[in-house]
Amino acid sequence: MSSVRTLSNLQQELIKLYSANIKEDDLLHIKRYLASYFANKAIDEADEIWAQKGFTNDTMNQWLNEDNPGYGNENRD
Repeated sequence: MSSVRTLSNLQQELIKLYSANIKEDDLLHIKRYLASYFANKAIDEADEIWAQKGFTNDTMNQWLNEDNPGYGNENRD
């Protein structure tokens, strides 16, 4: 059974861009712009959640100074 996948609107726009022969410097600029855009979008969403939960800088400092935080990559036997 084969499945058909359609391209997202972003993929369609990128394919249009790929059909033009972009200079390496321009391509690097586009990559950096996209990375910055999505990073800022993630930060904005995290800030919104942070505000909804009422977290503060003191909250983060408490988390950073916990002896046994119960989250993260601690070793488990």
